[in-house]
Amino acid sequence: MVLRTGRPGQAHAVLAVLGGVGVVFFVLPLLGLLSRATVAGLWRQLGSAGVRAALWLSLEVSVIALGLCVVIGFPLAFLLARVEFRGRALVRGLVSLPMVLPPVVGGIALLSAFGRRGVLGEALAGVGVVLPFTTAGAVLAVTFVSMPFLVMTLEAALAGVDPRLEQAAATLGATRWRILRTVTLPAIRPALAAGMALCWARGLGEFGATITFAGNLEGRTQTMPLAVYDALQTDPEAAVVLGLVLLAVSLTLLTLLRGQIGRR
Repeated sequence: MVLRTGRPGQAHAVLAVLGGVGVVFFVLPLLGLLSRATVAGLWRQLGSAGVRAALWLSLEVSVIALGLCVVIGFPLAFLLARVEFRGRALVRGLVSLPMVLPPVVGGIALLSAFGRRGVLGEALAGVGVVLPFTTAGAVLAVTFVSMPFLVMTLEAALAGVDPRLEQAAATLGATRWRILRTVTLPAIRPALAAGMALCWARGLGEFGATITFAGNLEGRTQTMPLAVYDALQTDPEAAVVLGLVLLAVSLTLLTLLRGQIGRR
């Protein structure tokens, strides 16, 4: 039996219309922000010491968290992609869990683990390390929610690398570390760039786990999303302007990050 699917031009037209609807769906909220913001309000908010502190803290926390995600996430992705072991599916599920877990629940879980009375928190407090309601705690919260984006992207890329390339390098006498550096990493560079961009962007916009685990302390744990939330309670116009600032910073740095890291 032959199914009639119509002429290719008709299918392309339908896909183009539906794709256009998708574009409009994403663009309209951004236009809404732009329509409610004013140049005077933008400069006034940027001149605020609290806003500058929140913006700088957001960048600091997200960049440090991104570094941690790369240091820990790449070996984890390599393990999941290349090593067969019992319980690998369970580990993969646990790594992916923060992507679907409500952020506030993630913050509660971090408190249960690293709080003063948590699984490890009591021992850490005994040696003078306190994470909740500190900048380090904000970094930990951002790392927890954003690392899965990097790990899952890299795992798929590592699994897709042609093993013959690595085998050829090995027959030429290359060590495992040299193969990793000269064959594997160049092969997954685009995926690494994409994973880092997604990881960083998710961390920059993190709210729920941060406010639950690290609090909302100005100058210490109040990142831009938390500053937007505070402004929304008292000055909606300021919240719109701050949201626009965060949007501009995210879009600019996300574009630069993908462009620079993905360059061969």
